[in-house]
Amino acid sequence: MVIVAGHIVVDPGRGDAYLAECVPLVVEARRSPGCLDFALSPDIADSGRINVHERWTSREAVEAFRIGGPSPAQTEAMLSASVAEYEVAAGRDLT
Repeated sequence: MVIVAGHIVVDPGRGDAYLAECVPLVVEARRSPGCLDFALSPDIADSGRINVHERWTSREAVEAFRIGGPSPAQTEAMLSASVAEYEVAAGRDLT
């Protein structure tokens, strides 16, 4: 399993608009082969921070989805980003 996690920083006044523009991306990701979960969410303490959480069955699934990359508008809106990919060997359900 691959987990992609981190955050994106946008202008605090643009956080809601940025997330609204990302709805089609989230829908597309969730329909992609190998996607287990895909979420972009506002940070409750920082209006310019958008949290990233993705779970994929494999690195190949992530790479197949990422071919297009972020749109030019999304890239332009990002002031900075700190997102990393982690390979997970095992997990434990906590529910």
